[in-house]
Formats: sequence, C-alpha cells, structure tokens
Amino acid sequence: MFVLLSGSMAYDYIMDFPDSFKNHIMPEQLHILNVCFVVNKLEKNFGGTAGNIAYTMKLLESAPIILCPLGNDSHDYVEHLKKNNINCEYIPINKEKMSSSVQITTDKNDNQISAFYSGAGDGAKDLRVKNIKEPLALALISPNQKEAMINHAKECFDLGIPLCFDPGQQITALSGEELKTLIGQAKFLIGNDYEMKLMQEKTGWDMAKMLNHVEVVITTLGVKGSVITTKDKTIKVGVCTPNSVEDPTGAGDSYRAGFFSAYLQGHDYKTCGQVGAVASAYAVENYGTQKHKFTVNEFKARYEKNFGEAISFNLK
Repeated sequence: MFVLLSGSMAYDYIMDFPDSFKNHIMPEQLHILNVCFVVNKLEKNFGGTAGNIAYTMKLLESAPIILCPLGNDSHDYVEHLKKNNINCEYIPINKEKMSSSVQITTDKNDNQISAFYSGAGDGAKDLRVKNIKEPLALALISPNQKEAMINHAKECFDLGIPLCFDPGQQITALSGEELKTLIGQAKFLIGNDYEMKLMQEKTGWDMAKMLNHVEVVITTLGVKGSVITTKDKTIKVGVCTPNSVEDPTGAGDSYRAGFFSAYLQGHDYKTCGQVGAVASAYAVENYGTQKHKFTVNEFKARYEKNFGEAISFNLK
C-alpha cells in the first residue's frame, strides 16, 4: 500500500551547543537581541519531514512516495534515496534554485533553535496529487510550503484519500480558519504537546471540539511517550528507552513512520504508537535524521523486549 508524503526535502545542518540557551539570552533585552552560540559539532545530513519519514518507512518495508521538489544541489540526496530504494519519480529538480535547507542548533537540554531556507521547496505548491499513478492508501501532510500543504490536503480530501495533518512548525504560518479547514479534512491530527496547545489557541477548539472534526488526535510527549485520543478513549503509550541519546532531531518523523506503517498493517492504535516509539528510539541514537539502520527482525525483537509482547508485523 502506497503512502503519499507531502512535506519538505532539505539538507540539515545540525549543530550541538554544549550549554543552555537560557544562560545566554536575557529576556529583558530581547528587543536588541544579538547572540552567538559557539557550537562544538556540525554535520550536514539529508533531512526534511518527507525525506525523514520516507527513510524510516522504507526500513519498515512500507511504500512511501514523496511529493516535493529538490534543487540544483540535489545529486547526493537523489542518489541516497535511490540507494535506499525510495521512489523518486515525483521529486522534480529545480535547476534555478538550491534545495531547501535548515540549520538546527540543539543545546544540552535538547532545546532547539532552527532557521529554514525554502529554496526549491517553494515549487511544492505547483505539484499535484492527481498526477500520482500509484493507488494511495494514506497521505501525510507535513510541514512544507504553506500553499502546498493547503493544496495537497484539499486534493486528498476531494479524491477520498485518508490523510494525517501534521502542521508542526508551520502552525504559525497558518491562520485559525486555515487550521480549522485542514483539521476538518483529516482523519488524523498529530503534533507534540506544545503544538497541540498552539493549535487549540489559534482555532479556539479544545480537545473535545477538535474531535468533532478529526477522528484521531496523536500527541507526542518526548521522553514521556505519546497519547492517542479518540471520542471514545484516551490511549497512553510508553517510550522505548534508547541505548544512547545522540541527537533528538528527527525522532518525531521516525515516530510517524512507525505509527503509520503499523496502521496500514491493520494494528490497533496502541500498537501503532508503540511501533512509533521504537522507531523514534533508533533515530535519537544516531546523529542525523537518516543515519539509523535496522532490519525488520531486529525491530520486532526490540519491540518485544521493550513492551513485553510479541508483534505480528509482516511489513512487506
């Protein structure tokens, strides 16, 4: 079953700051902020929400299709995708612009400051879901150029393709009315606890009102796990303890890849959340969002060890 991933494709410049941001920012002086964080580690990695989710989905032997452009510096990224057997047919190359890029600085408390350059990603709004030939069982509308998110969500809704709305960092770019429309077109809504509060503030909807417009709300809580809420019940999902914490960037994307890979296999929501938790643990153990590796059998063994139950998980 094919999964459409409408989201960003970017080069990630990931940096570690060995102190806390709060020690170097004076709240009373924010109107003249001028601060430099001296980092002790820098890496350039393949990233973007669509790229990250596709990478982990493919490890789980799902079938992701990315709908997003890359730029004139895309050769390495395209080769990386092909090496991992990820469909590149719907990734056009813009020869006039560089690919999107993001600079992410993480402090010792796992707080992050990011700067994003859209570049070739601006062309995502011109791509059409209807041009995808493969049958789509699900679509994930993740952070990307605002108009692309709106256009692709409406297309999926009109075409009867179930979708997950995952606005992330783009919540601030969307108006309250736009958020209401997008949530109403979705079957799933996903975000972390801060993002959920921000969406509730912008829409004026509390959780109960949100569930009048979307079937399932998934709230990720970092080291506290996740909560899956429907009209009928609230499901608390535990974490999978990582062997080490190298970099939290991309953990949420891996969670999404795990959750929806399991969902398409017909698993219940709690199992989906637990699969997402295991996938995210692999991500944080590696520096970079597409560096982790596992086989399906290794994944199943880790799932059983962490949650104390076996999983029937034939992902082919």
